[in-house]
Amino acid sequence: MSATIIRNGRVIDPANNRNEIVDLAIADGRIAERPEVRGQRSQVEEINASGLIVAPGLIDVHVHLREPGFGHKETIGSGARAAAAGGFTTIVCMPNTSPVADSPATIAWIKDRAAEVACVN
Repeated sequence: MSATIIRNGRVIDPANNRNEIVDLAIADGRIAERPEVRGQRSQVEEINASGLIVAPGLIDVHVHLREPGFGHKETIGSGARAAAAGGFTTIVCMPNTSPVADSPATIAWIKDRAAEVACVN
């Protein structure tokens, strides 16, 4: 079991009227019920999030990745890294490529390329 505790992070959740500093536990990739995770101390990663906001991964549905065709402007890899740096875990690319992303072959190429180089969905 992999476990992480994020300590002292600000959680903002308007749906549940929350804006508070809390400790969050993550066990096996999911938020755990209790902020203390059992296990050997060396197996639990602790992150100090003092002064930071803890949020779910963001989704950007309007991304100009430009590849194929315009890789000199941006590539799938560089766009994905920029998205990850900004807290985005999922991006959706626009079809402004050459060839235009409007055929099964071009879409397959983009998906294969993203699987090779992208660090986000």
